[in-house]
Amino acid sequence: MSPALAKFSALLPDLAPWRASRDFRLLWVQGLVTFFSSAMAMIALPLQIKELTGSPLAVGAMGAVELVPLVVFGLYGGALADAVDRRKVILLTEAGLGLLAAVLLVNALLPEPMLWPLYVVAAGVSALAGLQRPALDSLLARIVPHEHQTAAAALNSLRWQMGAIAGPALAGLVVAYAGHPYAYGVTIAGFAVSVLLCRRLSPAPPAHDAEKPSLRGIAEGARYAWSRPVLLGTYAIDLAAMFFAFPNTIFPFLADELDADWSLGLMYAAGSAGSLVLGLTSGWTSKVRRHGLLVVGGAAGWGLAIAAAGWFGNIWLVLLCLAFAGAGDMLSGLGRSTIWNQTIPEELRGRLAGIEVLSYSVGPQLGQVRAGAMAGWTGTRSAIWTGGVACVASVGLLCLALPKLLTYDSETDEDSLRRKAQQEAARGADPREAAGTA
Repeated sequence: MSPALAKFSALLPDLAPWRASRDFRLLWVQGLVTFFSSAMAMIALPLQIKELTGSPLAVGAMGAVELVPLVVFGLYGGALADAVDRRKVILLTEAGLGLLAAVLLVNALLPEPMLWPLYVVAAGVSALAGLQRPALDSLLARIVPHEHQTAAAALNSLRWQMGAIAGPALAGLVVAYAGHPYAYGVTIAGFAVSVLLCRRLSPAPPAHDAEKPSLRGIAEGARYAWSRPVLLGTYAIDLAAMFFAFPNTIFPFLADELDADWSLGLMYAAGSAGSLVLGLTSGWTSKVRRHGLLVVGGAAGWGLAIAAAGWFGNIWLVLLCLAFAGAGDMLSGLGRSTIWNQTIPEELRGRLAGIEVLSYSVGPQLGQVRAGAMAGWTGTRSAIWTGGVACVASVGLLCLALPKLLTYDSETDEDSLRRKAQQEAARGADPREAAGTA
């Protein structure tokens, strides 16, 4: 192989987790199927509310009914993931999501579809997603070898970005040309396939001395996170980056100011495009040991790119900056995911995953409020570039306050070494789990 070709191959995604773990392959395909099928309902549901009410406020109210169930059930789902078989949690929640899609289909087929079931289903989907996400995230730490966690995070992010770009586009065509019932029907079919794939996963039972889900157990997880500066730094930097530099809600106003109404869809897609490019060239990240630097560098890059997007007046430069921002966000996400999966003990992994759901769901919500309020006070572009600058400044201050994040090294960190030994011991003691990574 020529040196140039070898360098190019090193940039390609690392497929080691795909080759090493049968359960990872199943979850990757299951996630892709679920994302594409869910996109149908994600597009059809707000459009149906719009058609029934004609009110932007009624459509926006979906966010209000979704946030509280996501937070509450996300925290409970974390405790649940540490207490029961995670495979069963994933399987049952996927089946529940399919049943909720069936409710949407039945309602859409009525001569006069009703409004209130749409909000009930939206809240139910958010609750089930909150229950499921900690089980999914914590299962990844069990089925993928310690040294392949970054590569696994990159492959999962690549899958998500593919879905984020293609899923809504395909869903929009189905809704526009076939109607809501067909979109909900595709969603049901997707969840049926997902349930079949989940049934093939290896069992993932809890530890023998696992406690039942409780507030005390959730508090124990929170205390553990608070006592670990590295973990605390990942949460704090993610919250700061999203709070100060998440301007998606004011993109329509930015498009107006730049006299480029046609660019609104591209603005929303640019970040995913940047993340996709990074995912396709993520092979080098598997060799990184200092994952805290990925978290910090990615978040700072996100802030700088958002600041530049607010500063420039040329639409093409704005779109380029938003793409760079998406790449920075994904880079930071790879570092966070790797640190979480490499350091958190197995018996606490579910509860900490519940806290992670809280951190990355609240940040963007508060960020949209901040961006909207600042845009009304100082103007759209000013709200964007000052938010980006504030993001970079807050990342710097957090690095000063939590220096252990910058010095984190997966090959010397005590928590990382302890988790690696724990995983290797579990594989040696449980032949079924070892078979799941064959």
